[in-house]
Amino acid sequence: MIRKMIGGLAGTGASLFAATAAFAQDGPIKAPTAEQMAGMVDKGDTTWMLMSSVLVLLMSIPALALFYGGLVRTKNMLSVLMQVFMIVSVASLVWVSWGYSMAFTSGGPFIGGFSKMFLMGVDATTYAATFSNNVYIPEYAFVIFQMTFACITPALIVGAFAERVKFSALMVFTVLWLTCIYFPMAHMVWYWAGPDFLADAPTDAGYLWGMGALDFAGGTVVHINAGIAGLVGCLMIGKRIGFGKEATPPHSLTMTMIGASLLWVGWFGFNAGSNLEANGVTAVAFINTFVATAAAAVSWAIVEQIHHGKPSMLGAATGAVAGLVAITPASGLGAPMTSILLGLVVSPICYFFVSTVKNKLKYDDTLDVFGVHCIGGIVGAIATGIVAAPSLGGQGVFDYTVFPAGFDAASYDMGKQVFIQIKAVVITLLFSGIGSAILFFVIDKVMGLRPSEESEREGLDISEHGERAYNM
Repeated sequence: MIRKMIGGLAGTGASLFAATAAFAQDGPIKAPTAEQMAGMVDKGDTTWMLMSSVLVLLMSIPALALFYGGLVRTKNMLSVLMQVFMIVSVASLVWVSWGYSMAFTSGGPFIGGFSKMFLMGVDATTYAATFSNNVYIPEYAFVIFQMTFACITPALIVGAFAERVKFSALMVFTVLWLTCIYFPMAHMVWYWAGPDFLADAPTDAGYLWGMGALDFAGGTVVHINAGIAGLVGCLMIGKRIGFGKEATPPHSLTMTMIGASLLWVGWFGFNAGSNLEANGVTAVAFINTFVATAAAAVSWAIVEQIHHGKPSMLGAATGAVAGLVAITPASGLGAPMTSILLGLVVSPICYFFVSTVKNKLKYDDTLDVFGVHCIGGIVGAIATGIVAAPSLGGQGVFDYTVFPAGFDAASYDMGKQVFIQIKAVVITLLFSGIGSAILFFVIDKVMGLRPSEESEREGLDISEHGERAYNM
């Protein structure tokens, strides 16, 4: 694997960008050796990637835990905190054991191999590619960054069936879902041979990457993937006791607001960090994330003002998350003005699903994982094909058939790209939806997914963990 950038490479952004190498040399080097790669590592890029990893970890603990925890009833607050916290812990161990190897080594178009199980061959002298010719980061930095994505994705699913799932069953589901669903999706969307090894790219790339799908930071891999799994889970586990008959108000919107705010901050690492280096595209992803989120929060508040006569804090927070979700696949590809439009558009669509559609179909998606993450991810993934267009100020894609790679505005076909994006969305929905249904079914038959009615009425804090979030 040294010839393929020692680390499998690819990473989180879409098939995109090139930048000037941050080191002195006579000219770009095609297929550099490991020794040459060592001179192509910039300390600023490394620092940025490690800081981005911290920000993405912040999104899970404590941000997502607080966001979800504030929305459930008091008797289930601790259970949600525990679920998110332990998913992060379990996912981290699974990632370094076999997940990284399955996602980011060569193997086939749908899944990687096992050559780097338990991080075999990864050390302080191995490197991973960025999207620029002759620019590398330490492979450990790439492993850490991608690990934080593997941690938050299954944690998102929890919100769909909060207050009614066994802790033990959820932990088993996390391991199986990561292995069978998340790692293959990450490989299909983000794995490729890299910009300096283009000769290998046609035969050494993930299926959706090779198809030309654009996903800068995880619209398909993270949000649609988790969102559809959450919907399947809430349908198969069933509704909460008293759903539609008993009031189940959030116990602390203060917690939810704090969680949403921390999510917004952490998401800069999620999106801007997905460029894998610190350059102009990183700044593009940063500002697009900022303004799309702001626009979505404002848009949701306006919709609530029209529909209910007053905006709510919960609505503003939910709108912000919808904006963050939608801009994720397009963050490094669009322009600030089109990102604002995306934020303005996604909130009414998600609002329609979490209110009208959910109420009409009467499914118990407790914390609107499907309505916000799956629907928001679909909107963002398809819109990426539009906002990336150079004619609208987008970044387009870089032409890696020339060396060094360069921007090719003339060849961008918006209609073709949107069609590719739609295909990627459909494939993600089918793969994750069907795969998740199989996993839920098997786990339910083997050990049961749902606690007893008595345990559920008592609250999972006591029945599952033997303690309370609050002792007053």
